[in-house]
Amino acid sequence: MNRRQVVAAVGGLALTGGAGYVAFNGLGGSGDAVTVDTIDTRGSTAGRQRVPVPGRPTLVDLFATWCVPCEAQMRSLVPVYESFGDRVAFVSVTNERVGGGLTLDDIRQWWVDHDGRWTVGHDPESRLMSELGAGSLPFLALADGSGEVVWTHRGVASESQLREQLSTVV
Repeated sequence: MNRRQVVAAVGGLALTGGAGYVAFNGLGGSGDAVTVDTIDTRGSTAGRQRVPVPGRPTLVDLFATWCVPCEAQMRSLVPVYESFGDRVAFVSVTNERVGGGLTLDDIRQWWVDHDGRWTVGHDPESRLMSELGAGSLPFLALADGSGEVVWTHRGVASESQLREQLSTVV
């Protein structure tokens, strides 16, 4: 395979969402789980959460309150959570920094306004984004029960795409 073919293959992998089995290290991370602070709001309690959730398939949703496509992503996530939430851990995480006009109450209100019902985390150092190799929002990653990432998606995933992918890990 020549250099051009390698570049095309890597670019194609990124465009297709990086489907395949890889360690929980996205594109060059350490492979370690990340622990995020969780926010006390509907469906979530204040504390800390390892991501992916140990021993459980986990859908990770990276979002931001300023991200318009993230609002559309929530419209797909909510009905999928209703169907799979008892078998798959859902964890949504924002990397927004609190201060300078943004408060935890703003994040809580966004969560309630968009019908969030599962764990929501806060990772202002962007460790999770880095670990997953996410360069844009929204970004989704699905890990199986052993913590292996089996699917990633950049941009808004449809409800049918989410259902199809989640059915592979339950």
